[in-house]
Amino acid sequence: MLSTLQTEAQENSDWNFFDFDKLIEKLHGWGESLILKLPNFVIAILVFAIFWFLAKYVSKFVRQILMRGVKQDSIRVMAGKTAFAITVLIGFFVALGIMDLDKVLTSVLAGAGVVGLAIGLALQGTLNNTFSGVILSFMPRLQLGDWVETNDYSGFVEDITLRNVTLRQSDNNYVIVPNSSIVDSPFKNWSQTARSRVFVNCGVGYESDLEAVKKLTIETLSAKFEQQGSEEIEFFYESFGDSSINFVARFWAPVTKRKDMLAAQDLAIIEIKKAFDANDINIPFPIRTLDFGKNKFRSETITIANSGGGEAVS
Repeated sequence: MLSTLQTEAQENSDWNFFDFDKLIEKLHGWGESLILKLPNFVIAILVFAIFWFLAKYVSKFVRQILMRGVKQDSIRVMAGKTAFAITVLIGFFVALGIMDLDKVLTSVLAGAGVVGLAIGLALQGTLNNTFSGVILSFMPRLQLGDWVETNDYSGFVEDITLRNVTLRQSDNNYVIVPNSSIVDSPFKNWSQTARSRVFVNCGVGYESDLEAVKKLTIETLSAKFEQQGSEEIEFFYESFGDSSINFVARFWAPVTKRKDMLAAQDLAIIEIKKAFDANDINIPFPIRTLDFGKNKFRSETITIANSGGGEAVS
């Protein structure tokens, strides 16, 4: 009997521990809070939806208006996506503020800062190339189709992305150069000028009339390469060589890539050679004679054979 009473008392104690009145009161409070915040919640959803649709127009405006001077489609697309993400993120923070979730907003910002720092450290090289790609996209000195020389490579610019620049070399092979390498290193762009100065080196024999050679060379180049404005054909003797007096001729030609330079030099060399041949002007080249002393060896052999009283060996 006593044991039964103790069991019932324990059950009553456990029942009192789970106070349903307090639970109902708490649920009632949550319900009231939800009803009171329901208008803010609806407004927050509407604001976020407005920012979402607004982000689409912002992205389109950035791609078609702000980035219209950029020829690279990949750069414009990336800029549009970035603008879209930033607009949506602003709408998200505004929605949290409407719902009076200041603490949540602070936690989100703090977490975003930590995550951003970690990502920045982990992707330092990638981010460097990305920012370099943004710089290159606004550089008027580097455009698609240009012939450039950089980092010991040369070729046509086929593509510029936020990570690298693709060059198509003269042998039709592709080279991928990181953007940071181009931004941090000098590069030569042949296509930014319509005309360039071409250099041709040659030499004439010591017996030549140097004044006549100079005059003939300038006249020959003038007949094949028209000089514009203040451009002129220049001729300079450079040095006394082992077998010739060396000179350099400089003239202007339409050059926008390496092939144009080679073509101009090719034509100039052909015409100079023709002119020199027609006027008996010698373009000497070094001649080396190797004497192995064959006759001297034969003479010594004959002498030794005679001194020994034997027959001569030929």
